[in-house]
Amino acid sequence: MPVTLDETYSFKSYLGKMMSARSILSLLIIAQMTLSGHTINDRPFRKTDRYIFVQKEKRRNANVSWTLVWEDNFNKGRLDTSTWSRIDLFTSPKWKTPKEKWQENTGCFRYITGTHDDVVRFDNENIYLRGIVNHDTINGDPRPYLTGGIYSAGKFAFQYGRIEIRAKLDAAHGAWPAIWMMSEKDVYPDQHNGEMDIMERLNHDAFAYQTTHNHYTITLKQDTPKKFNTGKIDTSGFNVYSVSWYPDKLVYAINGVETITYPKVPGAGTYQWPFDQPFYLIIDQQLEGSWPGKIKDPKELPINMVVDWVRLYQ
Repeated sequence: MPVTLDETYSFKSYLGKMMSARSILSLLIIAQMTLSGHTINDRPFRKTDRYIFVQKEKRRNANVSWTLVWEDNFNKGRLDTSTWSRIDLFTSPKWKTPKEKWQENTGCFRYITGTHDDVVRFDNENIYLRGIVNHDTINGDPRPYLTGGIYSAGKFAFQYGRIEIRAKLDAAHGAWPAIWMMSEKDVYPDQHNGEMDIMERLNHDAFAYQTTHNHYTITLKQDTPKKFNTGKIDTSGFNVYSVSWYPDKLVYAINGVETITYPKVPGAGTYQWPFDQPFYLIIDQQLEGSWPGKIKDPKELPINMVVDWVRLYQ
């Protein structure tokens, strides 16, 4: 179950409840907050729509020490559906595609499924988002490969702050694991509302891409300021991928080492800077596509994208 600092400010409400295991845990969190000096007036965020963490204006700068306000450690052996939904090409509202037209989808969700248990697994400490060979394309899903992914739209989103994800990535020709963010509300009509690609890794690469997309780069084909860079990763272990989001810049990093800063361009408008609205998180294993290419050797599958935790600081 993700823990949020928002729960810690209702101390009086807990006093009137029975001392269940859950309330004891909550009181411990309250005690921790009290010792750290937090009060309801100085918490780092305000909540909108009950699930969107909006960083308070006075904290939106690099001179303030940001505080952990939310995390999911994926250590319960199951998906917390109050925060996450599984992505499914055939049923997820944002990407819904008729089953008979799956071959027309050449994008990142070509093989993603929300119904096959083998593509989203858990142990006591991690979630495993997998890419597998589908051994039954006649009676079940018609696609030759299947992948797993989760997203937080409508359940968890934020505006400003630093999001960090600790993950380990298996390699295969045709593999394309990704961690990225999209606009929660699409407040600007008739334009792209922005995308932050916190991590994309292709095939057997020893580095990952970090990229900013918007109407300015996608539709108008503007390449200044530079929109992407790469950073070295440990191909055999876990790495921490992050973006620090300010009102005037996005700062990407891998293992704490900055790879690129994408700045707001004065006068360029929302085409270049739609990043003044809440975004939600997507974490998914992807296979094939025009960028990574085809699966060359199915014997490389299954592959795992192992996620240890997600943390938000504001």
